[in-house]
Amino acid sequence: MDTTGLKLLAQKLLDEAISAEDFLRRISSYFMAEVGGAMLDLDRARRCGFPEVIFAEGKDVALLERIFTTLVEKKVEVLATRLTSPQAEALLPKFPTARYNPLGRTLRIPIAGKTFAPSGEYAEDASAATDRGRVTIVTAGASDLAVAEEARETALWTGAAVQMVQDVGVAGPHRLQANLHLIQNADAVVVVAGMEGALPSVVGGFVACPVIAVPTSVGYGAAFGGLAALLAMLNSCAANVAVVNIDAGFKGGYLAGLIAKNAARLRTENP
Repeated sequence: MDTTGLKLLAQKLLDEAISAEDFLRRISSYFMAEVGGAMLDLDRARRCGFPEVIFAEGKDVALLERIFTTLVEKKVEVLATRLTSPQAEALLPKFPTARYNPLGRTLRIPIAGKTFAPSGEYAEDASAATDRGRVTIVTAGASDLAVAEEARETALWTGAAVQMVQDVGVAGPHRLQANLHLIQNADAVVVVAGMEGALPSVVGGFVACPVIAVPTSVGYGAAFGGLAALLAMLNSCAANVAVVNIDAGFKGGYLAGLIAKNAARLRTENP
């Protein structure tokens, strides 16, 4: 939020340079923006920690362009989820700093002064980050990677330093053991798994932080489109495991980023 602009506007009201009606009309633009078919919540970062996220599914390209343009003008870093490749192909030429992840179906547009490293992660190494939150995303198998990529892009958008640990499902537990050093230094761990959904419980037994379980729709018939994994995760015996919806990589990454942000703040305030 542009607090300087708000102060100047308030001073104009005090100086009787503008009327109360004009003040109310103009101040509303700091909190909401009407963009032909959508109302953007510009105050969400102050209230909730992060700005509004755009769910692109079902929105036409013209509307998305107007939304992205407004957010960029308001200096809000854009995150759009469930963006199709045709939508991205139409939008990317109009936003040259944007980065589209076709596997995770996410698009991010950074604010001025914040640039992406070639890998899509911010340039700082996650293991060295102390003033930023630390998130590790763990996948059970390569088939879960699309959901994990949505979680990763979301966590990066929150400002967290992110590590990825891929393909460490319970069919080969030695693979998880070999990567514990990447998991145990995290402020929050996102575990993405389908099939029987057992991996979050296993990870929960190794870490002293929240584990956010994301069930995926990966599996044969009895997996019921991810329902089996969801129910297994909800019944986890690991006390630090919480569960989001099926294929909800965004929700997993967002919650992990919020936890990590608060953990980083506490480290900064209490070094």
